[in-house]
Amino acid sequence: MPATPQKLAILQDDPWLEPFEAELLDRLDRYQKLRAAIEAEYGSLRAFARGHQYLGFNYDAEKGGWWYREWAPAARALFLTGDFNGWNRSSHPLQQAGKGVWEIFLPNIGNRRILEHGHKVKVHVIAANGATDRIPAYITRAVQDPRTHDFSGQIWQPEEAFPWTDAYFDPAAIETPLIYESHTGMAQEKEGVGTYREFANNIIPRIKSLGYNTIQLMAVQEHPYYGSFGYHVSNFFAPSSRFGTPEDLKYLVNTAHAHGIAVIMDIVHSHAVKNFAEGLNLFDGSEEQYFHPGGRGHHPDWDSKLFNYGKREVQQFLLSNVAWWLEEFHFDGFRFDGVTSMLYFHHGNTSFETYDKYFGEGVEWDAITYLQLANELAHEIRPGVLTIAEDMSGMPGGCRPVSEGGIGFDYRLAMGIPDNWIKIIKHQQDEDWNIYHIWHFLTNRRNKEKNIAYAESHDQALVGDKTLAFWLMDKEMYWHMQVDDRNLVVDRGIALHKIIRLLTASLGGEGYLTFMGNEFGHPEWVDFPREGNNWSYKYARRQWSLADNEQLKYQFLLGFDREMLTMLQSWQVPAAAQAKQLHMDEEGQVLCYERAGLIFAINLHPTRSVTDYAFYVPKAGGYRVILDTDDTEVGGHGRVDSSIEHFAIEDEHGTPFLSLYLPNRVGLVLQKT
Repeated sequence: MPATPQKLAILQDDPWLEPFEAELLDRLDRYQKLRAAIEAEYGSLRAFARGHQYLGFNYDAEKGGWWYREWAPAARALFLTGDFNGWNRSSHPLQQAGKGVWEIFLPNIGNRRILEHGHKVKVHVIAANGATDRIPAYITRAVQDPRTHDFSGQIWQPEEAFPWTDAYFDPAAIETPLIYESHTGMAQEKEGVGTYREFANNIIPRIKSLGYNTIQLMAVQEHPYYGSFGYHVSNFFAPSSRFGTPEDLKYLVNTAHAHGIAVIMDIVHSHAVKNFAEGLNLFDGSEEQYFHPGGRGHHPDWDSKLFNYGKREVQQFLLSNVAWWLEEFHFDGFRFDGVTSMLYFHHGNTSFETYDKYFGEGVEWDAITYLQLANELAHEIRPGVLTIAEDMSGMPGGCRPVSEGGIGFDYRLAMGIPDNWIKIIKHQQDEDWNIYHIWHFLTNRRNKEKNIAYAESHDQALVGDKTLAFWLMDKEMYWHMQVDDRNLVVDRGIALHKIIRLLTASLGGEGYLTFMGNEFGHPEWVDFPREGNNWSYKYARRQWSLADNEQLKYQFLLGFDREMLTMLQSWQVPAAAQAKQLHMDEEGQVLCYERAGLIFAINLHPTRSVTDYAFYVPKAGGYRVILDTDDTEVGGHGRVDSSIEHFAIEDEHGTPFLSLYLPNRVGLVLQKT
């Protein structure tokens, strides 16, 4: 009798998935079959993900010359053109090499290479849509002409390799990811585009001083439109040249590692820019080369192109891209952009009120299999790598190992948290804030699937929305942020800004994220240069001087962030088991809970302070306040004496309870002594 197959681990942890066992087994079976086919043809998944070492430009030291290869199955002819031949579009034809690949070998002339470091190049493609100059698909650097604004590929092979000094750095040592989401270009205070080196020298020390251990870097892959925030990618293997050279980006990563900080990047494999001149669209004259033809290949909301994840050459292109960023630039992981859009043909434009939505019609199974491969590959290349899914649908198993029936991500962004905070602030009076609703949206996540919690990211800071600080204080921030200016609106905003971050970081996930500047309540939105603002950089920057000015209250929000992260890191709070409710007082708007052995007591009431607020705690004995949102050092009123040791005593039933002075709009964290 054959052995009964072992039940998938994901089914053991979520009985609601039992009706979908067949679909989950199919999910795993599809992955196993595709991986087996890849390994049978290429030997291993890692060998398959070396497409960039065959396609694109590769120097052959043994033969003494450059190979250039391009996959363009529907093209009629290809010609290499560029600085090296005076942009002649017929002198260097490529020959067919089989399986839709075209190639040309350019031998050295004596000791001189025909293609030299810095040469600009394009490929002239003759196809059904005419004859056009295109940027090679696997190009590792693309640069924009300052006069014409046209992009060209560029040969990039400096004589000396970058002097990495980060061999000691191990991302696996980071147990609790405390993530600083960053955009290189807008990270400086100047009204202009910041550089990789400016970020490394000016911003990384700030990040280190606050206690963040991971940088999430946006807009790394080359994109023609600056205002896209880097999400309309044209050249997938090329770091954006706006911010400097590839060596400058390596310097940034190396500097972060020297500070003990991991660097993950936003990787965009969910879609591609539809631009014809810069990107992959209609590269070989056909709609179906990299993307799906027709409507299936067009994203209606993003006006961009959608990859065909079921095509082997596309799988190799994207998986090679994963390997490239890890190996060439030493990134420590990825935040995969637009995962919800990838998972479903409807791109997430539905409600997910039943489990049928995760497994029935509308699910893009090819994308799921691709993401499983990408996660497995990343973890094989760099153990300890961090992969995060930007998924708002809550796809079951998204953050479970592939072997357990999952997709393989380490974390999911808790995208519902910032949306809920904004709704509460926008639509409810303070006295109507419901602590049960707050508890629910901060703790409602799948069993054994880790989340990155955040109160706000770049999404909440864009024009058309407001940062949390601006929602709370609005125009008062422009006039009443001086230290000696007591303003009720600002006092309320600062108090709630601190409590919201404390609640989010301690309840919302197994990791924490902030977008640069939000830690000190950056007052303005993000607006990139565009015609509507006269191409101004005024709102595409971060005003660090506000936080550094001792006459302004921004310093208090910054100081609280530093103290909060010290607490999170010292006690590994996000890495601990989910919080346990200790006390919920709906009328008094008080919630008390325990996590990582710490006691959290939060009073959200706008006016009600209680002298002896009593609630049950797990253990009797002494407790000391280790974090106080009302401390004068962080802009509070100093109503709690942190030097006092509080003692939990047992009631008549032998249950220990703690009694505290709990002022209004205050959050306290207590440690057992």
